[in-house]
Amino acid sequence: MAWNSPGSNDPGGKGPRRGNGGLEQILDPLRNLFGGGGGIGRWVLLVLALWLAANCFVLIAEQQRGVVLRFGEYARLLQPGPHFKLPWPLERVVKVNATSIKNFGTTVPVLTADENIVQVEINVQYRVSDPRLYLFGTRDGDAMLTQAALSTVREQVGRSPLDTVLGARNALAVSARDQLQASLDAYRTGLVVTELNLPNARPPEEVKPAFDDVNSAQQDQDRLISEAEAYAAQVVPEARGTAARVRATAQGYREASIARAQGDADRFSLLVDEYQHAPGVTRKRLWLETVQGVLADNRKVVGGDSRQLIYVPMDGAGGGRADGGQSRQPPLVTPELLMPEQGQGADTGAARSPRPTGREEVSR
Repeated sequence: MAWNSPGSNDPGGKGPRRGNGGLEQILDPLRNLFGGGGGIGRWVLLVLALWLAANCFVLIAEQQRGVVLRFGEYARLLQPGPHFKLPWPLERVVKVNATSIKNFGTTVPVLTADENIVQVEINVQYRVSDPRLYLFGTRDGDAMLTQAALSTVREQVGRSPLDTVLGARNALAVSARDQLQASLDAYRTGLVVTELNLPNARPPEEVKPAFDDVNSAQQDQDRLISEAEAYAAQVVPEARGTAARVRATAQGYREASIARAQGDADRFSLLVDEYQHAPGVTRKRLWLETVQGVLADNRKVVGGDSRQLIYVPMDGAGGGRADGGQSRQPPLVTPELLMPEQGQGADTGAARSPRPTGREEVSR
């Protein structure tokens, strides 16, 4: 229905309105925009403007990178944020997720350097480092990484013996990661390996019992070696301490013996000099010192003659008393007491009459 036909509501608001009121209220602003009838071209222009606005504006998310292609050729790289581009078919944008970590894992049989087959588990984590190379450097970067990872692990394991593969895989994983990254760079895949692990390596099921026995023997060997090292760590220091103590004791005894011998030699030299000056006095003094040294620590009973006994107590000789008092010097024993002159004992016996002791009855 034309806007200026009878019975219709014109833009000026004259006359009654018929039809759907809600739709008319929505279309009225658009009709006013194009000035009434004959606005087909203006509608086309509006749609074209909306299409151009939607086609030229592109929003790149934080985890994405945008690769702009102009007539199918790489033009530029868009960072996260809003951007404008030429409309299609002049330019188009391919969004690449450049921050998410991708995983690849599998288990492959590998032949070791000592000709044993082992099942090796591979786990690779990687991400896109260069969106342009990821899209145009190779046909399929993910498939290329899979093949390169398998080839790298087979090469590294093939150069190592079975014991290394089963028990020391960390070094193999580091070498395999470096070699895999070099291969990906050479193939221009635009991928970077963030982690490569070999979490498990096991023998085939057919020979697993034999491998378990070998592992058990290896563990027993390690345990025995550890126990022997612990025993050596305990015994060796004790033996060294004992040897040092024996050496110190021997050295002390050696020095003491040498000093004692030198002292004895010096004393003998001095004694010889004294003897040459006064032989009689020196001889008598030596004899007294010798007797005193022999009798110093013993109880003595000295017989003067056949009729009487002389008791000479020698307590406390050479040291302090047990009660803390001063030690008593041993009594001086003279040569006249121990060795009476010839005839003196006889004269004394003749002058004295025998005295009864009261033991005659006992002695009988």
